[in-house]
Amino acid sequence: MKISNRITTLFGIKDPIIQAGMVWVSGWKLASAVSENGGLGLIGAGSMKPDLLREHIQKCKTATDKPFGVNIPLLRSDAADLIKVVIEEDVKIVFSSAGHPGKFIDELKKNNVTVVHVVPSVKFALKAESVGCDAIVGEGVEAGGHNGADEITTFCLIPQLVDALGIPVIAAGGISDGRGILAALALGAEGVQIGTRFAVTEESSAHENYKRKIIEAKDNDTILVLKKIGAARMIKNEFTAEIYNAELNGADEDRLKQLLGEKRERLGIFEGDEINGMMEAGQGSGLIKEILTVKELMEKLVFEYDDALQKINH
Repeated sequence: MKISNRITTLFGIKDPIIQAGMVWVSGWKLASAVSENGGLGLIGAGSMKPDLLREHIQKCKTATDKPFGVNIPLLRSDAADLIKVVIEEDVKIVFSSAGHPGKFIDELKKNNVTVVHVVPSVKFALKAESVGCDAIVGEGVEAGGHNGADEITTFCLIPQLVDALGIPVIAAGGISDGRGILAALALGAEGVQIGTRFAVTEESSAHENYKRKIIEAKDNDTILVLKKIGAARMIKNEFTAEIYNAELNGADEDRLKQLLGEKRERLGIFEGDEINGMMEAGQGSGLIKEILTVKELMEKLVFEYDDALQKINH
């Protein structure tokens, strides 16, 4: 994989592979390992208070001298405090999601921060471009975790984004191996963001039960639920069955919020509750068969990409 494009240049990375910022999964250990091995690691601030984020940033800087970033969900009530920590700690790459991309962009740009926003549709991508984002992540509905209401697939979304935008597009959703990376680049993306596959690595802070459930998953073992209050894809379990049946029987937003309760993501991903937790994972789970170190995974992704490209050329 010898690729030089706007994404590798923008982030100063060897390979156009970005590890998604995931709650309870991507702390400093995962992010630094990805950056050390040629990609761009992201610390997932979605499950962190400002002081904890500061600690992870400082540890990441100690572990690698390569570029890394922070993912911040903008709908968080303390998003401004998380942004403040990023600026104070001199982090130069922010991936924002779940909110208006223009909310903090002036402050970030004033501090020379590269800003990338995660979008589920062309409409939101154009908004991100208009407020000054440097790139966007186009995330298809195959992705684990929270998804867009229009449920557009990666294969359909990426070429439309590429046609509509002047800024670089990073593809996300359902990409678990080198073949997926090649396909995304063929559609016009200049990089990929991979979540679930990096969640199942040695350096991921997720619970072993969560990693095992992904490894055991087949093609149809994830489900998209909670559509009335913010669609999310996760591994099927008793909790998702309860939510699915409630939705089927016309449950309103209040009832769904009651069933969801609090800290379901922590319960499933970090504490490993296979029955009652939200085990967020993408449809690419069916391709994941083993826990690897980040170094092994990065080498595998590059090999698979090169192999797939060679097969097409022959």
